[in-house]
Parts: sequence; structure tokens; C-alpha cells
Amino acid sequence: MNANPIGAPPAHIAIIMDGNGRWAKSRGMLRHAGHKAGLNAAREVIEHSAARGVGALTLFTFSSENWRRPESEISRLMELFLGALGKDVRELHQNGIRVRFIGRRHSFSNKLQQGMREAEALTAGNRRMLLNIAVGYGGRWDVVEAARAFAAEVADGAAKPQDLDEHRFAAALSLGDAPDPDPDLFIRTGGEQRISNFLLWNLAYTELYFTDVLWPDFGKQGLDQAIEWYAARKRRFGKTQEQVEEDAGA
Repeated sequence: MNANPIGAPPAHIAIIMDGNGRWAKSRGMLRHAGHKAGLNAAREVIEHSAARGVGALTLFTFSSENWRRPESEISRLMELFLGALGKDVRELHQNGIRVRFIGRRHSFSNKLQQGMREAEALTAGNRRMLLNIAVGYGGRWDVVEAARAFAAEVADGAAKPQDLDEHRFAAALSLGDAPDPDPDLFIRTGGEQRISNFLLWNLAYTELYFTDVLWPDFGKQGLDQAIEWYAARKRRFGKTQEQVEEDAGA
């Protein structure tokens, strides 16, 4: 749980980038055109987040449920993703942004997996902003994997059941080793008001911001509006407002 100074940007923002297909349909275009427009919007938001001083940005790029989509759409998405990896990662590296991928990588082609490893290796030393890209990710999967990891420790005699607490469990999640694993601000575009199996554990105390704006139209202005909304929130984490004010003045 992050307690940011008043007026400071969120240390960590998580985004579900929803509405690419509807954006394309409303313009009489194929869904693939919406995904291309969505990629351009992602580039803009990543750059602007770094410029605003955001420490970490987590983008829900491809969920575990997205594998249910038509095979032709998935194929085009993978082509788009692979094409962006090379060019975009070099630019991110030049801008001091570290790239990490979370999710079930083994579900993707060997070529894509190799591209992910290379992107992480190239940008590993960057400190300006951490960009987590969730691919083949599901919040329930994340929790189950953490539980399996601890169960394996118990089976091997390296841990006892009573050793498990929230801190140890959280450390085993996909974002467990990140400086700020729990997002301060969650954004979902496209009008839906649910978290759709995204970062279930990490969003426990996150401020949830929903907008009807479709993702390709979100951009810098949309991000600024979300951050402005976040700045007006009073985050108490179970405390009274008087306690929060006392802590801030300490």
C-alpha cells in the first residue's frame, strides 16, 4: 500500500485497455485496425506516464480469457505484438524504461517468448519507469501459481504451513519483486466497470477509475484526467481521516 505525498503522481498505475474493437466498428473498420490504433495509444500513454513521474505502469495486453477469441484475430494480434516488440523496445530502452512481461509465456510461440526475453535483458538496467506487460495473464492463475509455489516449499521441507503470511504470499505473485507491486490507480477504458480477473490480489486497496472513452481515444488527456481524479481521492487504508492527517503531518 503506497502512501504518496499529496499532489504526487501515482507510484504505480494499472490499465485495462478496453474498446479497440468497438472503436474500429464505429468507424466501419476491421477489428485489427482498432488494435493498431490501440497500440499507438499505448505508446502515447507509456511516454506520458514516464514524463509525469509515474514509477510503474502495468498494461493488461492479453488476458488468459482472450485465447477464446477467433483464431484469425489472435493471429493478427500476435503479428502486431511481435512487430512492436523490436521497434518499441529499442525506443523504450533509449527512454530509460525497463520492460517486464507477466503471465503464461509458454502459451505463446517460441519466437514471441524469445522476443520477450530479449526485451527484458536489454532494458534490465533502466530505472526511469518499470513497464509491466501482462500477456496471457489472469489474476486467479497468478494466485494459484503463488499457492503452488508455497505448497512445493512445504512438500520439500523448506517451509511449514504456519510460515505463510500475506507478505510471503504476495512476494510469490507475478509482481512480488516489483518496488511498488500494488497499483495506486487502476484505469479501465471502454465503459465496463469490472476488473476482469486482473491483479486480483494487488488491487485490494487500489483506487478504481472507469471511463467510457474507448482506448484508442484515451491518450495523454485521458491519463491526465485520471491522475487528477486520483489526486482528489482520500486514501485511508482502514484508518480514520484524522489518523491519515496526523501521519501526513508527522
